[in-house]
Amino acid sequence: MTYQHERLSANPHDRSGAHRADDAWLAEHWADPRTRVLVVSGTRIRPVDGALDWVAPSEAPDGLRVLLGEHDGHAWFAVIVDAEVSQADQAEWTPLRGLLPFLADDALAGAPLVFHALGLAEWLWVTRFCPRCGGPLSPRSSGHELVCPEGHVQFPRTDPAVIMIVTSGEPGAEDERCLLGRQAVWPEGRYSTLAGFCEPGETLEDAVRREVHEESGVVVGDVEYFGNQPWPLPASLMLGFVGRAVSTEIEVDHHELDDARWFTRTEMRELAEAGTLVLPRGVSISRSLVEHWYGGELPGSW
Repeated sequence: MTYQHERLSANPHDRSGAHRADDAWLAEHWADPRTRVLVVSGTRIRPVDGALDWVAPSEAPDGLRVLLGEHDGHAWFAVIVDAEVSQADQAEWTPLRGLLPFLADDALAGAPLVFHALGLAEWLWVTRFCPRCGGPLSPRSSGHELVCPEGHVQFPRTDPAVIMIVTSGEPGAEDERCLLGRQAVWPEGRYSTLAGFCEPGETLEDAVRREVHEESGVVVGDVEYFGNQPWPLPASLMLGFVGRAVSTEIEVDHHELDDARWFTRTEMRELAEAGTLVLPRGVSISRSLVEHWYGGELPGSW
């Protein structure tokens, strides 16, 4: 079974890291009319007629040039301009979350390039001063490094986060169940897999066990790796797991979660068909984890 979340990472580009500080190479490829440029305002981009607006270098505005790499025989850049451009007309400029329903479709192809561009834009947006000396930071290496006057170098962050489907009962049995939770701010009926960030000095498997127990009170034993998904909202790598519960009593923390429930496959299908259970959208690894356990596609998404 091919999962939707895998499409967001399919057909990756060559990131051309060795050329990020090569001025001659950068100038040559910026002058190439085949080169394509994505304009980013702050952390937003502007789709045009349902597609990403990749322009030629000659059509790109002035701004910070970020080398994304090479793909399909030519170079790809992003140009990051002031956030005021998008703030003046937010109806036309869209944050990454608003594009996720479409990024797996042909109309908005090139998800790895978009994730790369907006991941860097998010990092550049929030990283203004050196955490060691407080000095102002300036970009170098085609936007992939920031350096202060004292020479301290900062690199883009990626925060590991675990996301998990927790199961109880004999695998594949009719009464096997999976655990889903919901936040208080979500509309009624929306449920998803549990998730959380890995803490310093913690293995990914222990992060799964800790997060599940903290949020739901359920104790998890065996943990099996499922897959991963870049999630630059703003700077995460979602690492998916399947956990086996060794206890089933739920005690919701009411801080991270408002409710948590066990679902059998029959209950999940019937509630999803009725629209009273709404699961995450198809491009998310959360949806892939649910359908991996369920054994097929399910109706409805948010």
